[in-house]
Amino acid sequence: METIVESSGLPADAFSAKCPTRQVLDHIAGKWTVLVVDALLEGTMRYTDLSRRIEGVSQKMLTQTLRSLEADGFVTRTVHPTIPPRVDYDLTSLGRSLAEPITALRRWTENHINEIEQARSRARD
Repeated sequence: METIVESSGLPADAFSAKCPTRQVLDHIAGKWTVLVVDALLEGTMRYTDLSRRIEGVSQKMLTQTLRSLEADGFVTRTVHPTIPPRVDYDLTSLGRSLAEPITALRRWTENHINEIEQARSRARD
């Protein structure tokens, strides 16, 4: 069954530059998005927990990624009125629906990293 993009009435087609699926695909395929979603599959986390879990992500990139995920409806942000304020991040049902493809992508990468590094080494020689 073909999905119709409500805003345009046209069929969803990620190969079309005009289709909004292209922007979403670009967003959810980014390394920080993959890692944030995968980390949040473990459960609700605070910003500092995510920062510690995802080594190497800058504060700026983590903040941008979380804001984008929240804007797209993948993540909820809950502010608790404490001093200092506590902010929790969790996946929505839409975000959890990414679990299978994102976990599969991460695991595939982990399982094939040696083959990839060998190919890269051969390409440099």
